[in-house]
Amino acid sequence: MYQAKFIRYGLASVLLVIVAAGALVAAQTQEKGKAKSATPEKTAPEKTAPEKTLSNNGGRDPFGKYQPPRVVIRKSNLVTPPSIQVRIDQYRAQKMAAMNAHAPAPKPTTALLLGELQVIGITRTPRGYAAIVEATPIKLSYVIYPGEIFYDGQLVAIEDQRLVFRHETVFSDSKREFSVETKALRQQAPVDAMAAAKVAPEAAPAEKKPEEKTSTSEKP
Repeated sequence: MYQAKFIRYGLASVLLVIVAAGALVAAQTQEKGKAKSATPEKTAPEKTAPEKTLSNNGGRDPFGKYQPPRVVIRKSNLVTPPSIQVRIDQYRAQKMAAMNAHAPAPKPTTALLLGELQVIGITRTPRGYAAIVEATPIKLSYVIYPGEIFYDGQLVAIEDQRLVFRHETVFSDSKREFSVETKALRQQAPVDAMAAAKVAPEAAPAEKKPEEKTSTSEKP
């Protein structure tokens, strides 16, 4: 009898332990399911709401003070030529060095920029076409021929109404670019044209006066 009671109580205790363990496992699974279902609801508004506000405001904090965007100035690596006085001093030094070395001196046009030239006239010489140009900074005129070298270029050809140059651009990284530049013949001002037209008729009667005197003297 004692053995039967012991077996019954043992089986009952084992069943109680199994039931308790099953209840604990079920409770843990329910808690995990609640935690998983609750986390997306909390994190979803935190991710979506700020992204919309930032995209609408261009990535700027809507509650912060407005600051204008910074303007980035890109520095050009173009080498600017020196002033006319510095170029004249360099030409004088080169001329003195050439004289001391008994070598041909450079021409004054090597100190001039193409942008400082103004074409006054174009003529034909025994050497071919020649052009008369004026250096505007120093108000001096020069006669130049094809092949003439300047500070930032060279004269390539002389045509009837214009000059053709090869312009050279220098950069700080020792890079050089070449382009074609033309300069047209300076047109005569309307005032000068009117003055020339007035001088022409006045010169004609002056040439006829001596003929009238000679004809009167020949009558007797």
